[in-house]
Amino acid sequence: MSAAGVTTTEAAPPAGGLSHRQIMTIVTALLLGTFLAALDQTVVTTAIRSIGDDLHGLSAQAWVTTAFLITSTITTPLYGKLSDIYGRKPLFMLAIAIFIVGSVLCGLASNMYVLAGFRALQGLGAGGLFSLAMSIMADIVSPQQRPRYMAYFLATFATSSVAGPVIGGFLSGRDSVLGLAGWRWIFWINVPIGLIALVVVNRVLRAGRSRGTARIDWWGTVAIMAAVVPLLLVAERGREWGWGSTVSILCYVIGVLGLAAFVVAERRMGDDALIPLRLFRTGAFSMGSILSIIVGVGMFGALATIPLYLQIVQGASPTEAGLLLLPLMGGVLVASMTSGRLIARSGRYRLFPIIGTAFMLVALVALSFVGADTPLWRTNLTMLLFGLGLGQSMQTLVVAMQNCVAPRDIGVATASATFFRQIGGTLGTAVFLSLLFGAAPGRITDAYQAARGNAAFDAAVAAHPDQLRQVTSGGTLDDTGFLQEIEKAIAHPFMIGFSDAMDLAFLVGAGVLVLGLILALLLPEVPLRTVSGLEAARAEAAAATSTAERATGPATAPAGETSPTRDLSTGTAPTGTAPAGTAPAGTAPAGTAPAGIAPAEAQAGTVS
Repeated sequence: MSAAGVTTTEAAPPAGGLSHRQIMTIVTALLLGTFLAALDQTVVTTAIRSIGDDLHGLSAQAWVTTAFLITSTITTPLYGKLSDIYGRKPLFMLAIAIFIVGSVLCGLASNMYVLAGFRALQGLGAGGLFSLAMSIMADIVSPQQRPRYMAYFLATFATSSVAGPVIGGFLSGRDSVLGLAGWRWIFWINVPIGLIALVVVNRVLRAGRSRGTARIDWWGTVAIMAAVVPLLLVAERGREWGWGSTVSILCYVIGVLGLAAFVVAERRMGDDALIPLRLFRTGAFSMGSILSIIVGVGMFGALATIPLYLQIVQGASPTEAGLLLLPLMGGVLVASMTSGRLIARSGRYRLFPIIGTAFMLVALVALSFVGADTPLWRTNLTMLLFGLGLGQSMQTLVVAMQNCVAPRDIGVATASATFFRQIGGTLGTAVFLSLLFGAAPGRITDAYQAARGNAAFDAAVAAHPDQLRQVTSGGTLDDTGFLQEIEKAIAHPFMIGFSDAMDLAFLVGAGVLVLGLILALLLPEVPLRTVSGLEAARAEAAAATSTAERATGPATAPAGETSPTRDLSTGTAPTGTAPAGTAPAGTAPAGTAPAGIAPAEAQAGTVS
């Protein structure tokens, strides 16, 4: 400090005052939380049959998945809005804590319905883990540089998609681990990971301040629950209930009424709405929302169908099927990292959703030609192409939606991208599987009729007539494990019919992506900001303060007080002016940590 009492400060590094190493430390904390929820979904998918057998409730297994899906989806926009009001850190830590408690209780479940209830509790936490991590990234990294770091999140999803089935298959296949059923440990392994995540998040993120003047949109929350829950229920259970059944029609009606009530509630709440309707007047936000739904349809629909092909037609175990998805996940990783670097250099993003949806479209068309006798390398190439498309689309749409809103709406925009993608994923899974299992019985029957007269088939049937009766007696789609135990000549027509039934699902998905490609061509190219959410908020606050000073004169802070600063975990901008002798707005005072990093870590050099 000079004799005049002026404080000198170093130039703030890029990305809101944080170096690349400091950002990576925060990213590591966020990835731990994201990995929790991502791993849990894939682990349970593999182990659900073992869980159902042990708890004597295999017929209720769908509720275990549905309960988690419903609560994680409906809480996503709520977390986004609350984080804009109360800050990111407390909400993110709350989400981790809820997920840990839910995991402990899931491992103690005594029947399938109790497990479904505890899975719903897990979902309450998972809804925040997915969206808040991306919101924090938006706070500390500019939109132009953000795709580089978001590639790490896609890598986490890719890793969990491969590791989940392996871990789930290993643990659920054990009768006992430390005296308890092996499947219980697929939930309890979340506990140490979650505790580590809590410690790291608490250490590297600073607590945010409340924007106390904002109202919480309770009516909008209730309305969106009334709209989404029945629609998710019918999407998940419609194939069992019947799409035109009384229960399904009731769900449709309640969902539509809930949607209408949501629109009314959001209009009344204005800027305090759960998802402010004014955001949809921005072309990039509205188009990004629709594209997120379409990408979700293709992504989750394919991820639900391809493993069935690998297991039923190719004869892979659940663990092997997870490993066989490596080309798809590798494509996601390569495309996300490459497109992220190109966006960071050029500042342009519009081309990547166009290429991405085109790749996904071509891949789904190619998958419709995959059959029982298709070489695995061809399927792998098709999965690689699909992954390359998905990796270019998913993260870019999130960045586009974040970039076109004000800093105070970043949490809402991020949660909206996740929310719409999950809605699309639910629809995609329901549509793909409904088309597949609706067409499969007829296609399998046709395949067996076509096989008659084949010498190998006729000889196998003559030697094992009971096996043919087992295959054609009906109900075989509920448990296809017998296919690996019967004669290959008898099982082969079943595999042909099943793979033929997949064609319609993939072609319908391709049709949806044709619409996605058209909309991607219409996606506006909004110049990417080169400042982070923190820096943009500081600039807005500085401009507002300057305007106020011109009107009323400079405000003087009481002796010894400092004006509040906005950090990465708060949804509010700073107000007032900095007292004399402090650093200018938007820069860190000498010897202090940048916004978003706990001072002790920055000074000690542990933030890397």
